[in-house]
Amino acid sequence: MTTKPLAPLTTEALTAPGKRPWAGYLLWIAAAGVLGFAIAAVFAGLLHWPRNIYLVPYVGLVGLFLYGFARWSGTSILDLVRHKWIWGLVGGVLLGFWTVGNILSQPASSRSEGLSLAFDLLWVGVAYGLVDGLLLAVLPVFAAWRAFSGLGWTAHGWDKIAAGLVGMLANLFVTVAYHLGYPECRVAGGLFGPLLGNAAMALGYIVSGNPIAATVSHIAMHIAGVLQGPASVLQLPPHY
Repeated sequence: MTTKPLAPLTTEALTAPGKRPWAGYLLWIAAAGVLGFAIAAVFAGLLHWPRNIYLVPYVGLVGLFLYGFARWSGTSILDLVRHKWIWGLVGGVLLGFWTVGNILSQPASSRSEGLSLAFDLLWVGVAYGLVDGLLLAVLPVFAAWRAFSGLGWTAHGWDKIAAGLVGMLANLFVTVAYHLGYPECRVAGGLFGPLLGNAAMALGYIVSGNPIAATVSHIAMHIAGVLQGPASVLQLPPHY
């Protein structure tokens, strides 16, 4: 059974909680953090797989996880993307300018050319960026709202604000857990950039009510990183 999509902080933008228990959504948030950490810790931290090879298990496993969540929660992805899509696109463009500007402020390094560059733009730029945005910024916010909705705590303005704040905390939890899997992020200050960037993208999703804000800006950041040079851009782990 599919339902209409949830959009944080606006009742009409949210799906009904359905028959799934509210605690189940919190478990999905916890599982997202565990999965992100495990993939990064094993394939990057332990095995040191090159980025393009590392992304095979990352994109594959996270993609299956996201599909499982959509099926379990009864979410219509098409409706979710279609609702307030203009605001989502506006948010994605504005956030994209900010994320791309940050990338361009970092040192440049060598990049691929020709067909290899085209592959990197699709694989490291679009695929990696999309999966990152969904795992870190969209799923935690969406699941947190569904949990609050299941408890009946989204009927009033302050309830909606509280749900949005919990969604931001869920975003921070998944972001920290995932990035701690990379040895390069365990140094002092290594988590500041990921926390700031993903919090901004999650907030863009909450304010716009559409996940395009988070995913488009994340993809733009990754594409800019490929063009600036993956070896020197911090937002494209792993680095060895």
